[in-house]
Amino acid sequence: MANLESSLKDAMAIGGAIGVALVDYGSGMALGTLGDGGGLDLNVAAAGNTDVVRAKMRAMELLNLHDNEIEDILVSLTSQYHLVRPLTTKNARGLFLFLALDRTRANLAMARHQLKQIELQLEV
Repeated sequence: MANLESSLKDAMAIGGAIGVALVDYGSGMALGTLGDGGGLDLNVAAAGNTDVVRAKMRAMELLNLHDNEIEDILVSLTSQYHLVRPLTTKNARGLFLFLALDRTRANLAMARHQLKQIELQLEV
């Protein structure tokens, strides 16, 4: 199991990573951030993506998708990818990982795979 600091460092080692945050989507507060964000304020990104997670959770409830979990949410920008991964492990419910990637340097499939592995190792 990995602690928050090492998990954030592992996320920053993902190709193209420019910033990462572990976020409590109940409050919208970042519990930890790492990276310069490429000019992206990671605390603002944490709060803003909380709304995205909440909206998707509401949509899933309205659609009666109770037997499904969100693996990740992808926002594709012209120069960046933003990956949001709600954590599903027992002790991490209510949290998500936010990862900003430089689109020209990132391998999206590999980043998704690596972020999943980080989630599985994260001890909160």
